[in-house]
Amino acid sequence: MNPPQSAAPAPAVSVIIVNYNAGPLLAECVAAVLSSSLRVDVIVSDNGSVDDSLERLKAAWSQEPRLSVLENGANLGFARANNRALPLTHADYLLLLNPDCLVRPETLARIAAFMDSRPEVGMAGCLILNPDGTEQVACRRSIPDPWIAFKRLTRLDRLMPGAGGRRLNHDREPLPTSPTDVEAISGSFMFVRRQALDAVGPLDEGYFLHCEDLDWFVRFHQAGWKIALIPDVSVIHHKGACSTSDPAAVERHKHRGMERFFRKFQAHRYPRPFSALVILGIRLHFFLVRFAVFVRSWARGIFKRPH
Repeated sequence: MNPPQSAAPAPAVSVIIVNYNAGPLLAECVAAVLSSSLRVDVIVSDNGSVDDSLERLKAAWSQEPRLSVLENGANLGFARANNRALPLTHADYLLLLNPDCLVRPETLARIAAFMDSRPEVGMAGCLILNPDGTEQVACRRSIPDPWIAFKRLTRLDRLMPGAGGRRLNHDREPLPTSPTDVEAISGSFMFVRRQALDAVGPLDEGYFLHCEDLDWFVRFHQAGWKIALIPDVSVIHHKGACSTSDPAAVERHKHRGMERFFRKFQAHRYPRPFSALVILGIRLHFFLVRFAVFVRSWARGIFKRPH
């Protein structure tokens, strides 16, 4: 009679990766996570990918017990695909990770150690780097409001860096030398305490692709949890690997998310005429961006035609 086998140790971090046509980067991302010095389990929530990303992943890791693949069969959006994977997680810490992010072996251990030392922190991010080693613009940022949006649309934040009020992105400011509390981090890497998740709730599935992370950040703050940036831990983010096939659709989802976010958290702060003007501005900006996308596509088609 064989002796009973002990159960596998519980993971320290459960990693959720939402995939949509990430190509070879998905397998690279999973390989990097599985090389972590901490015990991990990985759930890939696939949104009906039609490229070979899942085939590459399965070919490389089909016998890996720490990896689960959840095939959604269709593009459910970022929030819903993450939420569908949550019941499959078991660790006290969770990482929502983009499939085009590459972590180092010590990344998760260092962030978990920080979270252990700061029980009031519900979510943490790290320094997000472009492949060339520069800081990515959305790594540390403010929660957007109408004034921030106006400055960005009119380029005042670039023409007049000292213009009054807050800036959306802080990548032009000196990088902190130690962990610091921030309003918002990059949605590509969100390290979450399960206790905080249970208190705040999952991502809002009313967003499809953009602004669901900002919504979550606001709700974490409202529930009394802090969000921290750990600047001496970094990951490489190959930005946009899952959202380059249909720029018009990406812009549509982005602007719908902006409108939903404003209506949900900010519209009540302002007189109704002003709120209506903000919403009109979001919609007008979408049509202008979409027109610009159309013009660029048309121009590329013209210049590619043989003469």
